[in-house]
Amino acid sequence: MKLFIAGHQGMVGSALVRRLQREPGMELLLRGRSELDLGDRAAVEAFYAGERPDAAIIAAARVGGIHANATHPAEFLFENLAIAANTIHGAYRSGVKRLLFLGSSCIYPKHASQPMTEDCLLTGPLEPTNEAYAIAKIAGLKLAQFYRRQYGVLFHSAMPTNLYGPGDNYNLQNSHVLPALIRKFHEAKQGNGAMVTAWGTGAPRREFLHVDDLADACAFLLRLEDPPDWINVGSGVEVTIRELTAAVAAAAGFSGKIVWDATKPDGTPRKLLDVSRLGALGWRARIGLEEGIARTYASFLAERSAGVLRE
Repeated sequence: MKLFIAGHQGMVGSALVRRLQREPGMELLLRGRSELDLGDRAAVEAFYAGERPDAAIIAAARVGGIHANATHPAEFLFENLAIAANTIHGAYRSGVKRLLFLGSSCIYPKHASQPMTEDCLLTGPLEPTNEAYAIAKIAGLKLAQFYRRQYGVLFHSAMPTNLYGPGDNYNLQNSHVLPALIRKFHEAKQGNGAMVTAWGTGAPRREFLHVDDLADACAFLLRLEDPPDWINVGSGVEVTIRELTAAVAAAAGFSGKIVWDATKPDGTPRKLLDVSRLGALGWRARIGLEEGIARTYASFLAERSAGVLRE
């Protein structure tokens, strides 16, 4: 199988490469941003027409944490809409028979019943701090669903929970909560800091999935003959942000004081995916949070030492 992985240089795409290059008979087709602008429809269609992949995974996206989403909603909506539309439509036009589009758990309503099932999509308002990103991901999911329904192509989607792991973004303004905490605690320890400030109240509950588990789930989904139009991918385990913060502090060896800045937004109070549908098909996450944080902190140190840390 000739497989195009869109966004192979990002955290998710890199994990997909690590996992899928081990699959027998798999030929990976990869293009960096400088080689292929996924926001350019003509360029994407020319790429598909020239390379003729058998399948595609769309892992490319503009991503960020609460601050980035709230500050640049127009860019998050426009760029992610363009990526989804160009890659999905281009795949159809060039004869790609199978496509897996990667979305996000933020597509579900802010106050959806917990844990969130796939059926709660579009049943209520979204979380305002990442509404733009969520709308773009919903559009991509629906586009894949409608191409499948109308044209018979096997286009389907996976909705992962909060991801972390090697190759994450550690920019304190644009990163997600877990990598931001890793960087904060590491720098505090290195500088002999006695205190670290964390955003919000620490009360929200979140689910986390190591990116290598997501990659394994994607490999599993690609082997299914009749996958659901979209399916949740998560660990099924949740922790409070306070518990997460304490776990990251311990992994980094920080023993100082943690101060909570309640003037900063908490975001959605609780966000846990119902992963029973994927479990019934035969896949479950394997990397526990404590092990995953330790592995991610080790990769953070290695990436920083090698000068390739995304910050």
